Order: sequence, then C-alpha cells, then structure tokens
Amino acid sequence: MDVLIVGAGPTGLTLGIDLARRGVEALIVERAEALFPGSRGKGLQPRTLEVFDDLGVLQAIRAAGGPVPMRMIWKDGERVGEQPMFDKAEADAGTPYAEPWMVAQWRTQEIMYARLLELGGRVAFGHEVTGLEQDAAGVTVRFADGTTARAGYVVAADGGRSVVRRAVGVGMTGEPVDPAPFLVADVRLRGLDRGHWHAFPGPEGSGVMLCPLPATEDFQLAGRFPEGTDLDLSLDGVRKIVAEYTHLDAEDVTELRWASDFRPRAALADRFRVGRVFLAGDAAHVHSPAGGQGLNTSVQDAYNLGWKLGAVLRAGAPDSLLDTYAEERRANAAAMLNLSTGVHRGEVRRGKATMQLGLGYRESSLSVETRRDPTGVRAGDRAPDGTVSGVRLFDVFRGPHWTLLGADAPAVGVRALPTAPASYGPGVFLIRPDGYVGWTGEAADGVGAYLAGVGV
Repeated sequence: MDVLIVGAGPTGLTLGIDLARRGVEALIVERAEALFPGSRGKGLQPRTLEVFDDLGVLQAIRAAGGPVPMRMIWKDGERVGEQPMFDKAEADAGTPYAEPWMVAQWRTQEIMYARLLELGGRVAFGHEVTGLEQDAAGVTVRFADGTTARAGYVVAADGGRSVVRRAVGVGMTGEPVDPAPFLVADVRLRGLDRGHWHAFPGPEGSGVMLCPLPATEDFQLAGRFPEGTDLDLSLDGVRKIVAEYTHLDAEDVTELRWASDFRPRAALADRFRVGRVFLAGDAAHVHSPAGGQGLNTSVQDAYNLGWKLGAVLRAGAPDSLLDTYAEERRANAAAMLNLSTGVHRGEVRRGKATMQLGLGYRESSLSVETRRDPTGVRAGDRAPDGTVSGVRLFDVFRGPHWTLLGADAPAVGVRALPTAPASYGPGVFLIRPDGYVGWTGEAADGVGAYLAGVGV
C-alpha cells in the first residue's frame, strides 16, 4: 500500500479522507477496537471548519454541534454573573466562519469515519503497532499479533505516547504547564440548564466546569484540583467531586460515560520526519487543552501532509516536497504550543489568536512572492473566501486541485478564475490544495515552472 496511518483519531481520519479523495491507497490502523468514546477535544476553530468544508463534512459537523455558550459563574449555589468564553469576531466575505463550533470529539470522529468509508477508505481496528523498520523502498510495520504490513510511507497519528515516534528514535522537548491534576469526563446529570457553560470556582485556583455538549444529553466535566489530589475516575468518584464543588447532590450525576485524568504539559517532537515516517497530531506536539488548539492543530497537520503525499505518490512530484511538511508544520506547532500555554496561564485571551485564521507559511520555501511591491494577500497566507462574478471562492477551492486566480489555467489539475477578487489586492494568485497561497505574480509568467516543481 502507499500509506499506513497509525491512529484513527482526528489526525488520522483527516489524512485518510484527504488521501482517499486523491486516489492514494491508504490504511488506518487503530489499536482500540472502536473509535475514541470521549469529548476531550470539543472546540472546532474557524480554520478547521474551513478544512471540513473542503473535505465534505461541514454540513454534518454543523448539524452535530452548536455555538459556544456563555460561561455562568456560580458561588455558594447562586448565579453571580455571565462571561463570554472568547472575544467574538464578525464574519465577513473573506471569513465566513468567525466563531468556534462545539462538537463532542466522539461525534466529530464518527462523522469523519463515515466520510472516509464513503470515499472508499479503511480503518483496521484492533491492530496494535509494536515497531517498524524502514529501508530505501518502504516501511515494514509490526503488530502485536505477530503480523506485519508494508507501506511506502507511515504516518504516526497515535497520540502523545506514540509508539511510532519512539520506534524511530525521536524525542520530545517540553515542560509541564501546570503541576495540578486535571480531570475531564462526560457525564449525564440533572439540575443545570443546557444554555450555559457552568463554572464553579474553588479555593486556590481549583474548580470544575460543566459544559453541555450540543446534540447530546451529556455534559463535559472539566476540573482542576489541588496538587496531591488522588482522583477517582469511577462514577462514585465523579459524583463526590460534583457534590464537593457545586450545589448539586451526588445523585444528580446519573451516568458517567467516559473519564480521564492528566497533568497539562507542552512538548514538541524534535523532528517531524524520519525517512519515510512522519509524525502528526499529538505524536508531534502535546498541548494544554486551554484554548482548543490541540485537535485543531492536528487537523491542520494532516491537511498539510495529505496533498504533498498525493503529489509525490500520484503526480510524480519530487520526494523533497515532503520535507516541506516538517518545515511548515513544526514551526506552526511551536507557535500553537506557546499560544495554548499562554491561554492556560491567563496571558492570552481566547479569540482572534486562537481561531487559527491568521496562521500561514510566509517563510516557507513553497511560498514564492514575485510581485515587486506586494499588497493585500501574500504568498504563504491563508486564501480568504470571497465572490468573483457571483462565484464563491471556497466553492471553487473545494477539492484536491490547485486554483489560479487572475489568469487562465496553465495546466491540467488547476482550476482558474480569470479575475482575482479586489480584496486580494493586485496580481495573480496560485492557491494550494490546502487553501494557502503558494505563488503570486503580477502576471502568470512563472506559475508553470512553480507547478512543475510540485508535480502538477
């Protein structure tokens, strides 16, 4: 097969979908017997919604979720005030999705899995990777049951304790973000309205929050506790926590569906590529959950890598194109780690900075700006939405192709609009398959040579 993806979380499923629509033979292998059952990563940032629009799952994601509710602060059983969870931004022609969307992670993964199957992709559950060896022609992956699989490339999307990362000898550099123990759980309960994200501050920075998960009967419980607290993840243990920190009785928690404890840390893999093996998602970077950056950054990893693997495997692009994955995504992940830590420590507000719309690749070797005095959108920037002659740009971008704005199509596999929107500024703009501007010029001269270098 062309690609073996280890891990069927949001990272692996995103990559699987992208490769399937490119005709790349890929298999996702997952140690567990089923998809992840919890809601840890529930916040989808606007940039991720744009990716999901392109991948064909946005409509289902919108139906399965809802907007982020206001935070309701409680003290001694009384409501003492409301606060917005993030600084709001206004949607405009270039930014149709200006606010996060909240969906339980298990539901996001169900939707993505269904899309993968629709495209002919596959997940093999109950396949635990124990090691691998690679050579000049491919990678041999070993499983716990003694079997092996052979692939041209392997992508580690198997989480913060990645077996694949360890197998290729890549370390992680990082630090604890907070020494306190944290708990996250999905519960069902009575006694709280579902229109607010309920916050119950405790002493010395401890406390719990109970957030209704849209389109479910569940609440997500998230709590921070004093150092040394021994957390009990059973139903009785969670009931005790709720009774201690809120005005609810223990019996008001009627069901515990999933629970996990952790201590927030920030860590970045020393390398994102080792030969034919790539690291993505939590296997490459581990975040504090504050600000909702981990899942979203992981989706962006897969979206960046997918088109590049497709170009090398199906379009004859040079293998060196795959080096730009690490070049672009490691720097991006490092910035997101700093952002998540800043949000966790109260140094950065949730809002414009956490929506991931301003992230780009201006310093990338793939970003070629040839205009003498560029204004507006630059090479490496996210390509904004807009309308040209009644045609929506995101509708034109949708799919695995490149798009040229401001000139006729120079090659097969490139769609074109002869006019670029005024909001982009003057020039010709070549949009990558992942929605970033790869090349700009005052005219189309030179775009053909750029495309040839990336296998188009």
